[in-house]
Amino acid sequence: MRILVAPDKFKNSLGGREVADCIAAGLRDVLPDAIIETIPVADGGEGTAEVIRDACGGDWVTCEAHDALGRAIGARYVWWHDRRLAVIEMSEAAGLRRIAPLERDPSRATTHGVGEMMLDAAERGAREIIVGLGGSATNDGGFGMARALGFRFYGAAGHELERPNELVDLAKILPSPVEAAVSAAKRAAPEQPTRLPLQTRIIAATDVRNPLLGERGATRTFGPQKGAAPALLEVLEKALARLADVVVRDLGCDSREAVGAGAAGGLGFGLMSFCGATIRPGFDLVAEVLNLEAAIQRADVVISGEGSLDDQTLEGKAPAGVARLARKMGKRVYAIVGCATENPAVLQVFDGVYALASPSITRDEAMSRTQELLREQARELGRLFSCS
Repeated sequence: MRILVAPDKFKNSLGGREVADCIAAGLRDVLPDAIIETIPVADGGEGTAEVIRDACGGDWVTCEAHDALGRAIGARYVWWHDRRLAVIEMSEAAGLRRIAPLERDPSRATTHGVGEMMLDAAERGAREIIVGLGGSATNDGGFGMARALGFRFYGAAGHELERPNELVDLAKILPSPVEAAVSAAKRAAPEQPTRLPLQTRIIAATDVRNPLLGERGATRTFGPQKGAAPALLEVLEKALARLADVVVRDLGCDSREAVGAGAAGGLGFGLMSFCGATIRPGFDLVAEVLNLEAAIQRADVVISGEGSLDDQTLEGKAPAGVARLARKMGKRVYAIVGCATENPAVLQVFDGVYALASPSITRDEAMSRTQELLREQARELGRLFSCS
């Protein structure tokens, strides 16, 4: 029997590689003769760079940057010198994981550090930068990232804006010298694509489909988990709406309704607007890099998983992507998860769902015993396979 184990990370507990290894160990306990292939997956969120490096190699490099609150940090990303390719996770600089819960404040948190990471990669000679969107502490529409790249934002009184909540007063955007030079070149040769920064192609990988604004937008959907109270949500929504309006007028592009524009506090919108980025579903991009379809084709059965199987899973999360590919090839597909929704629309994506948390095991206990329980659930699933 050939089994493919292709899980995502269990957030705040285990990385994808550790999850895959625990599941494989449990399967081998009851299926010693099975051929088990492990390929951790990701969907553009946290862990994407590590998954790609795990499968394809590359070097971790560290650059000087700043976190979402402006504190100096060392931020790492994956770099392939021969391919001139960098894979960056925006959460490495501007993620919630760097901010203590009591410090969360999207009125002043910015993506400036993400821009610093992009510049570092461009200065190394990157021809392409993949930016994973997810886990953000920000709601600035890419404003901080754009400032790091040289764009300047001015209020009605002529003063330069520095905080996301000040964007309600945005009157003018001045492009960076690089963007201005590329725009001039584009006018001279319209068939040439705009590439920023420093002639670098940017691909934004996201696991959500939200637009920039509205009830499903960046602010209303994700703002509360970043520390935004109801009154601040209104300010931030107005700030992003104003940013989008001025981008249309001064930069001549409108990406506010694009799928994924609202990802990472609107950084998807910012990358499209200020860098000419292409937005791609993160799972599809990772699956291509990992050659996942070929691995699924080799398998008799597929196992995926993540920390929390919920309604968001169907919005582009990795386990749903694995299940989609497995179904396309007529393979059985199962999920081992930390906890699971009761929503039938989510559960029926898989042939079976095995959750670590149960009526007898609380979520906190499951998180503290993740390795042990993963192996236990994998043994249970292995027994099912042995009888089929």
